[in-house]
Amino acid sequence: MLDYKAILVRRYGLGLSGGDIARELGCSKNGVNDFLAAFGKCGTLAFPLPAGITNEGIYLEVYGRPSSPKGRRDGSLSFPDYESVNASMKRPNMTLKYLWGKYKNACLASSAKPYSYRQFCDLYQSWCAENGRAAHFDHVPGQAMEIDFAGKTFRLADRVSGEISDIYVFVAVLPYSQYIYAEGMTSIKEAEWIEANNNALDFFGGVPQIVVCDNCKQAVIANKDWIDPWLNKDYAEWAGHNGTAIMAAKVRRPKYKPSVEGAVGIMEKGFFHDLDDQLWASLDDFNQALRKGLGLLNAQPFEKKEHSRDYYFDEEKKWLLALPETKYQYAERREATVSSDYHIRFDNAYYSCPSAHVHRKVLVRATADQVKIADKCGSVIAVHRRAQRKGEWVTDPSHLPADFNSYRDWSPDLFARKASLVGPYTSKVIAEMLSSKRYQVQAYRTCWGVLSLARKHGNEALERACRDAVLCRKPNYTFVKNLILSEADAKEKARRDRRNETAYIASTDNGVDALLKKSEGLMKDGGGEQ
Repeated sequence: MLDYKAILVRRYGLGLSGGDIARELGCSKNGVNDFLAAFGKCGTLAFPLPAGITNEGIYLEVYGRPSSPKGRRDGSLSFPDYESVNASMKRPNMTLKYLWGKYKNACLASSAKPYSYRQFCDLYQSWCAENGRAAHFDHVPGQAMEIDFAGKTFRLADRVSGEISDIYVFVAVLPYSQYIYAEGMTSIKEAEWIEANNNALDFFGGVPQIVVCDNCKQAVIANKDWIDPWLNKDYAEWAGHNGTAIMAAKVRRPKYKPSVEGAVGIMEKGFFHDLDDQLWASLDDFNQALRKGLGLLNAQPFEKKEHSRDYYFDEEKKWLLALPETKYQYAERREATVSSDYHIRFDNAYYSCPSAHVHRKVLVRATADQVKIADKCGSVIAVHRRAQRKGEWVTDPSHLPADFNSYRDWSPDLFARKASLVGPYTSKVIAEMLSSKRYQVQAYRTCWGVLSLARKHGNEALERACRDAVLCRKPNYTFVKNLILSEADAKEKARRDRRNETAYIASTDNGVDALLKKSEGLMKDGGGEQ
């Protein structure tokens, strides 16, 4: 049953809309709006409500009959038997999707109108709240893993600088056995979050059917609708890789993950006090002490049960799904443009793409050992190993056209022709750069970079720098660029020095007329700059 009194107070007392009321009370928007419409047509009841009236009394006045969980809620939709649904959820591998399908088929067989799946789930959550039941059901072995961060942080001192930083504690619990895993982290960014989840699965030795998480940004982008939250893309891929599903808790509703909330409370009231008594010199030392405390806690017998978490975990781990053959690797994602040399630049390295994609934007997804490149539609167009050093070129020859030496705008002939207009030493540097690569196309960017220096500094400056690069046997872009910049800096310094030599510092005793005469004299003598 909806909380009719709360709905009416928010509608008529605070002026909230049906959608706002539904979000605030965590119930169905359609249910709220249907009730408000029926209340508006009721001729025997109005707001403010009579003193002492109950929700059941409101229902009788508005709908004219007692509310029944097994009957129809509004005369058109058949209200599910959630007592039976809740009992069925205790069975291993049972899902709300299956029970909704069973309920829907029964409604159709009796010519009744069923609720949609989303309404079915939303009403079930309301039923659980009204009847004091946990929203994520009675615990089944291997069915769920609840995860969260502890509210308590610890202190880590940098051995070199002495700077103090925070240690955050990631916690994972299997609700059936209450078996706990935890680890300290110095960063809670997405990559570290994924790695902590991987470590939890390794610790448990298997994968649960669902993972119940908080609404932290590493896991959930938006959760306006508990039934279908918008998950972080990497975390959704992590779940798919491991064959599990993510179930985000309702916003600001800790009862949706009581096991991990309880575990955090036990640790914070227990051995966390010992960990907080010292300033940690390394994260490894902290995690070693944390694992020791967890080992004792997991082995300790329950107060209201016969055995320990270790004992029940031995039973539960048999129900966990098998771990995948390889761990999920966090992926960096970027957008890049394919240049005229058929390569993109990513993380200070270069990766080839098919020539058909030149000058087009592509999507890059990179793990620790692999780089995948896809077009804007998501189709993979290239797969490379990850570069091992800065500036490395990773080229697939099949990506280059047969006539790539004269393809499009950039080519060896073009660079040689432009270099000859600057001077012989520039031509020699360009030739050396083109011959230094396995594929000449890999030198196109640096050749263009060298020649473009003439635009700002002039041909003479570029030729002098290339002469020095040839004499020093360092015909590369970085050396040439640094030489030109050094020469430019030296010229600028000399110009400032000459200007300071001819500058006139006036005494405060001189009047305006004296200053003007002095200035005119300098101009006639040619000592001042125009």
